[in-house]
Amino acid sequence: MNAGNGTSARTAHRRIRRPGRRLAVLAAALLATLTAAAGPSAASAADPAAARPAGAGLREVLFVGNNWEGTADVLASSGGLEKVGRINVIPDKEERLREIRLNPVKLGYFLGIRATAGEGHDQFVDDMYTTPDGTAVVVSRPSFADVVSIDLATGRINWRFPVSGYRADHMAVSPDGTRVAVSASTSNTVHVLDIATGRPAGSFGTGDKPHENVYTDGGRYLWNMSIGDVTSALDAPWLDWTKGDRRITVVDAQTMRQVKVIDMRQRLDAFGRSDLSDAVRPVAFSPDGSTMYFQVSFFNGVVEYDVSADRITRVRRLPANPATSSDRTTWVNDSRHHGMSMSPDGTKLCVAGTMDDYATVVDRTSLLEGPLVPASKPYWATVSGDGRSCVISESGADRVTAIDFATGRATASVPVGDHPQRVRLGHVPAGWSGPAA
Repeated sequence: MNAGNGTSARTAHRRIRRPGRRLAVLAAALLATLTAAAGPSAASAADPAAARPAGAGLREVLFVGNNWEGTADVLASSGGLEKVGRINVIPDKEERLREIRLNPVKLGYFLGIRATAGEGHDQFVDDMYTTPDGTAVVVSRPSFADVVSIDLATGRINWRFPVSGYRADHMAVSPDGTRVAVSASTSNTVHVLDIATGRPAGSFGTGDKPHENVYTDGGRYLWNMSIGDVTSALDAPWLDWTKGDRRITVVDAQTMRQVKVIDMRQRLDAFGRSDLSDAVRPVAFSPDGSTMYFQVSFFNGVVEYDVSADRITRVRRLPANPATSSDRTTWVNDSRHHGMSMSPDGTKLCVAGTMDDYATVVDRTSLLEGPLVPASKPYWATVSGDGRSCVISESGADRVTAIDFATGRATASVPVGDHPQRVRLGHVPAGWSGPAA
């Protein structure tokens, strides 16, 4: 039983004094124990913010990170995705640029990010999560190699944490909302921070270029996927080994001690797919945590992995867009497809076909795709607040689009800022429409 469930059970026991109610209390406690042991819900595995109900005076919203612009648009979390507000996530831009220009090494990496992963642009926002009380949003900023907490009322920075190395990447928030993990991609490190103060709570080493982070088992474990060097032009299949040490690192989320390392190269070879890259990109866990679905570099499809059996069980190639170039060096950061989420009931996957310019809902039982929804360079997929839709970022069209899980059809689409990438559920104070001028 976790600490929260234990506290609730003890409180209830103190309040119920009648002997005839003791059996009911014990039964409730047993049910809580079994529920806790069953594992995380789909929402807590894929996006813990979705599992936390909004507190009093809070509104659930979607934060959309406009990577090249340095802003985050805030949208209604369901329905028509109406705009709620916008926040500047680089209020300290001039200060950071002065600091970078005075350091030749930092300047070299800054310009390198612009020339490679940034496609000629600076990367000002990658990932973001709100604090449990909805007063701040925590943002990773690749080009500035840091994580900042921004006050939603004033737009000012509460705290700043420079990551080790020279680039910050994907994050994850713990199911209880108190910690945030961030990949420091050039130092092969994941930092875990107290979300309220920015103070380090621990860190651990990874493979080359740590990328996606996911909390599982109700926050007991933290998974990191390292993707290796995705900016080199050595993209031919026979040169895949030059990309570096790509692996999944699983740690105890409290102690940061390594629990397991998963080398997908071995699992893919055993399944007969030595042709596929072992660079694991976005992932989605089943509601019971027993199965993981993931994307790999250069592949337009989905891989299914049995967590307890530690083996790949199915691989499904999705349709290729005839207009997509066959030149792998033209695929942005090696990602043919990049972005995936799962419906709360675990029956559907939503896949962003980044370089193929579509998104589609895939039936989890058959792994057959539904209608191909045209989308311009869709870069991410998450689940709407009501769980009915998949929400994708169209980075090539500066739009966010909702796709109904039941029909596979687009239901809403709204314009946002320059090059939207990550989309995350969060909370803001009721009535919030942006920081005070």
